Amino acid sequence: MTLIIGPNARTRAKGFTLLELVMVLVLVSTVLAMAAPSLRGFVRGRQIAEAAAQVLSLTHLARSQAASQGYVYRLNIDAEAKTYWLTMQRAGTFVELDYEHGRRFRLPEEVSVTLEFPVTNAPTTYIQFYPDGRSDQVTIKLAGQGKKVFEVTCLSATERFCVISPSEAAGP
Repeated sequence: MTLIIGPNARTRAKGFTLLELVMVLVLVSTVLAMAAPSLRGFVRGRQIAEAAAQVLSLTHLARSQAASQGYVYRLNIDAEAKTYWLTMQRAGTFVELDYEHGRRFRLPEEVSVTLEFPVTNAPTTYIQFYPDGRSDQVTIKLAGQGKKVFEVTCLSATERFCVISPSEAAGP
């Protein structure tokens, strides 16, 4: 009988050496360092898109609540404070809603907001939604750093609001 002392091909532990692990970490760190600036721009672009989606959902909620409850609703926008919120008309005055969707929502810091009313030139800071399903015809422009502008728009008083992204606005 022969006694084998020391590692052989069958019993030797398999794995990576410390040098191999360090080299992989250096390579991954280098790739992430090169990609970080473009990832930062991606995150900013997503913040504008998410803000546009949130404004869009509030317009849909305001339209449906106005029609189902029979009250006039407003989507109020304070461009300087970068906030927006819903109110409803009760007894001739507009009051803030007493549930989650009545709270004030805040836009990301680098996003600016403007309202464009194609029908009237009167500057207002709100959009009204009526019990008969109509709403003010308006375009809400959300602009970020660079040239990214998302539009939440209503093309006619009877249509629903929709989001137009920068790529859709540029056209083919």
